[in-house]
Amino acid sequence: MAKNTDSNLYTVLFAIGMVVVVGSLLAFSASYFNPTISLNRKLEKQQNILYAMGVNESTLTSNSEDVNNFVPTDKVIDEFNKYITKQLVIEGDKVTEDNQAFLIDLKKEADKAKNPSYVRKLPLFIGEKDGQKFYIVPMRGVGLWDAIWGYMALNEDLETVKGVFFDHKSETPGLGANIKEPFFMDDFTGEHIFAGDQFKGVVVAKGNADPKNENKTDSEVDAIAGATITGNGVTVMIKKDLSMYLPYFKTLKK
Repeated sequence: MAKNTDSNLYTVLFAIGMVVVVGSLLAFSASYFNPTISLNRKLEKQQNILYAMGVNESTLTSNSEDVNNFVPTDKVIDEFNKYITKQLVIEGDKVTEDNQAFLIDLKKEADKAKNPSYVRKLPLFIGEKDGQKFYIVPMRGVGLWDAIWGYMALNEDLETVKGVFFDHKSETPGLGANIKEPFFMDDFTGEHIFAGDQFKGVVVAKGNADPKNENKTDSEVDAIAGATITGNGVTVMIKKDLSMYLPYFKTLKK
């Protein structure tokens, strides 16, 4: 007997069947690929931390220009263990070592911190390269459209920027998205986060009077044209997140 494919019952049963099949496939795919996705996220975090402290692989372009690339994923675990000598978690006055500190989710910590009784976990990475010590601070903020984040490496004096890495979720291509481009990130190197005794962070300044970035004591870098809101987001993110580490940094200077 031929099936009546025009009936409402057939349509409902067919829809239910498709939902079950597609749902099962999606569940299987998520379960199957989740370990790989999780590993890739871990490797990406390690790459970003190393990039901020200047551990990368340099290649020559066709124009004979040096380009700094991320440490390849097949090398990043070894390089991370080589250069990152200590991972700390700061919780108020309590400081502990934790070799999984880089997995702390800054967004989740910020959400939990909305509860006044919650003591926020602040991950901090200490690295050594070419006889120099680095303190690498993770950061997370808001750009024009969505989240921005990054890492800032400070010298042992805890006042001078040695390098940064920035990224974003959905900033405008060619404008705010350029916060992850080397020409913008490189300007931060050498900048001071204090103006005298006053903590300033690093300001992404529109109309900066130092377009060549020769003055490293003004705590300013030149803004990206057409990306004022994203630049302001970077400024706020740096000052907001670095300020949370200042109490601990003061204990290191005693």
